[in-house]
Parts: sequence; structure tokens; C-alpha cells
Amino acid sequence: MARRRKDRWIGLGFDAWRLSMDAGAVIGLRTLKIAAGGAVGQAEAQLMVAEKVKAGLALNTLAITGGLGSTPVAALSKTLAHYHRKVKANRRRLTKA
Repeated sequence: MARRRKDRWIGLGFDAWRLSMDAGAVIGLRTLKIAAGGAVGQAEAQLMVAEKVKAGLALNTLAITGGLGSTPVAALSKTLAHYHRKVKANRRRLTKA
């Protein structure tokens, strides 16, 4: 049983690493768009802030209502999945152009 717990944490470590790679790509893409300036850059900056606030509030709601589970492993897994969905959607949107 100890090995199974250890393997779950290792898997979560890889999930966190994958999220950080995708987030880094989104940061780069957004930086380019915002640095270009104009209405498009301003809209991207506003969207970024709004999305961060919305995602944080949604995660808080999950935590308060028990939606993250009852163990640290479950909470981390659901937190990573929550943010990865958002990051993945932004990466798809930003690479469409």
C-alpha cells in the first residue's frame, strides 16, 4: 500500500510538471500578444485577469463545498486538473492565430 501511495504522488508530480510546461507556453504567447499593444493586447490583458479571478473563485468554491475530495492526493489532483483545463484551453486559443 505504501508503494501505491508513493506512485500516486509521483504521478501528481508529473501532472504538475506538465501543467507548468503548458502554463509557460501560454505565458509566452500572451506576452507576445500583450506586447503587440493596441486593442488586441489590451483585450488579452483584461481577459487574462478576468480568467485568473474566475478560476481562483471556482477553485475556492470547490474547496468550500468539498468538491476537491477528502484527501491531500485528491485535492491536489483535482486542483491540477482544474487549472490544466483552463491553461489547455488558452493554449489552443492562442495558437489558433
